[in-house]
Amino acid sequence: MSEESAITPHCTVLGILDDGWAGLNDAARHCLQSAGLIVGAGRTLALVQPHLTAGVSLKDMDGKLGQVPGWIKAAAADGLHTVVLATGDPLCHGMASYLVGKLGADAVTVLPAPSTLQLAFARFQRPWQDYRISTCHTADAGEWQFGTTPDNGLYKLIRAIAEYPKVAAFTGPDNNPARLARALLAAGYGDEVCLSVAAKLALPDEQLFPDLPLAQAAAMSFPDPNVVLVERSVADPRAIFGFDDLDFVQRQPEKGLITKLEARALSLAKLGLKPDSVLWDIGAGSGSVGLEASRLCRHGHVYAIEKNEGDAANARENALRFQATNYTLRHGKAPEGLETWPDPDAVFVGGSGGELAALIELILTRLKPNGRLVMNFVTLENLATATTALAASGANWDVTQLQASRSQPILNMHRMAAQNPIWIVSAKKN
Repeated sequence: MSEESAITPHCTVLGILDDGWAGLNDAARHCLQSAGLIVGAGRTLALVQPHLTAGVSLKDMDGKLGQVPGWIKAAAADGLHTVVLATGDPLCHGMASYLVGKLGADAVTVLPAPSTLQLAFARFQRPWQDYRISTCHTADAGEWQFGTTPDNGLYKLIRAIAEYPKVAAFTGPDNNPARLARALLAAGYGDEVCLSVAAKLALPDEQLFPDLPLAQAAAMSFPDPNVVLVERSVADPRAIFGFDDLDFVQRQPEKGLITKLEARALSLAKLGLKPDSVLWDIGAGSGSVGLEASRLCRHGHVYAIEKNEGDAANARENALRFQATNYTLRHGKAPEGLETWPDPDAVFVGGSGGELAALIELILTRLKPNGRLVMNFVTLENLATATTALAASGANWDVTQLQASRSQPILNMHRMAAQNPIWIVSAKKN
């Protein structure tokens, strides 16, 4: 490489732990002592300040993360090299990836320290190759409650716990292990889940709290900073989808007010869900379609609405049964409240409350490109309304009539009992 084409990094992102200068190797110390600008949180700057050369500039980035790339560019223009201090390994839920995204990979050198999670694994003597790494070190969005949307700071971590039996996470002062334990209890977890918390790692007053039951951890106060290991001893024994109708709480005494298994299976296939899909479930009823969908789009989210209060209560109970932490239910009549939902990849309509034509128009406006709309009807009138609206919209659509029969015992033999025919209308946004 020629001298002209060589690129000098604008900054070094240097990992540091709470033992400060004592825990740094010679290369890290030399990097700090030769820097023209050092950027870091106030707490990390204090760890190194007594050991720095005179005249070096320090900038506290607390609350000013967005300004850091500009500081680095300004220092580079003045011929100064910048060191950015980060906790542990800056490439593991740290700020190095942010700076690489803003400045480019050639402008950033990373000198990592062990991450605090690595230290926690070592303290608890647990191999960590099977753990999923996550974080809830985000802004305070309050306690997590069942049905909370993805903007809650605990959401990604709770979804990781739903999918993986072992999860390790960076915590924060607000989204702490006690709040996490309360959230997991609210999500329906119990004795099958335990937390191990490592606090004030690399400090003289380091503390370890191994294998805490959720109820105990929920009532505790842990020293900051800390990290948490979450272990679930019992895997979810249930299938991804294909549940029996009786697995769902339904309206009593008229059992059967539910999208039945055969129609659910075909409707879910028509929806074309991906792991990260956002689905709207309009006229959710007992929640059977939306809840099975939530298990298919495990990295996505299901937003459901149901106008009947009793059915909405059943859907909530079913969501808790299925520990569907990526499912949000609203009691109301569509289109009320849909403006607050993100644009969907797919929409299922099980009931329209008499607003079908207007609802179809709204859905086709909000659907993402190539999004799917699937509707179930049992009446000719709704079928006619839907196909007329779809034809006027210019969307590609088709209709499938499903008429299933199930075997039933009769004396010492069996007969086939026909279910009501159902029309499954599918459309794709052009």
